[in-house]
Amino acid sequence: MIKGKILFVNQEIAPFTAESEAALMGRDLPARMQEMGREIRVFMPKYHHISDRRHQLHEVIRLSGMNLIVNNCDRQLIIKVGSIPGARVQVYFIDNEEYFSRQVALAANGMVPPESDERMLFFGRGALEAVRKLAWRPHVVCFSGWLSAMVPFYLRRINKENAFFTGTKLVTLLMDDGFEGPLGGDLERKMRTDNATAKDLRLYGDTTYLGLMKAAITYSQGVIIGSPTANAELVAFAKESKRNVLDYIADPGEFHNQANKFFDTITGKIDN
Repeated sequence: MIKGKILFVNQEIAPFTAESEAALMGRDLPARMQEMGREIRVFMPKYHHISDRRHQLHEVIRLSGMNLIVNNCDRQLIIKVGSIPGARVQVYFIDNEEYFSRQVALAANGMVPPESDERMLFFGRGALEAVRKLAWRPHVVCFSGWLSAMVPFYLRRINKENAFFTGTKLVTLLMDDGFEGPLGGDLERKMRTDNATAKDLRLYGDTTYLGLMKAAITYSQGVIIGSPTANAELVAFAKESKRNVLDYIADPGEFHNQANKFFDTITGKIDN
């Protein structure tokens, strides 16, 4: 039986980020899905504090060198790769000096750093463009964290250009990773320059944590509740929107077993 390919796009993965609930989920879920026979790829941002030497990262020359246009500016996409110790899982890192050189990775005291809207755009598109360059089409994209909330937008945008992701399903993994207030910047204007539709602009018009994640859920076929303290309003929104929802399961072994079945439900029958 073909188990299918899953692309994981996470904003936190241990041991590259601090061992938060989200970071441990970012490490364990891909590893367990791989052990259960699935082919996976894993992407995350290359934050300032992640040491190339300590984690033995090296640049993937065949994937690096692309320029992505964000806010009408060319931004160089650099891809690095490293492995999670003891898990036999490779992690690809999205890097750019402009966006990921700051000391603050995600949020400090609940507030996001400047240009987080552009970092979201760059990270979401960068991960998908790198996968396309690998010529590796996933059956499911499972994304976690508000920094990955633009993944659905770019998957749809890329499909309009060349249909690479035709048939690929989207799963939002909800964790407890909220932030205070709206993002700074002008996300709507920057999305307009990237061929956003009226529906895209309407959904992503609210740049609070709730607004961004509701937009991501709207474009997803499934939602996994990965934390007992995931935002209750978002959990309710997913269920009211009639998305396939896997509720939180405290036991790790049972959670991974049910997640494996959940991905089968989302993909349906896989022919190749």
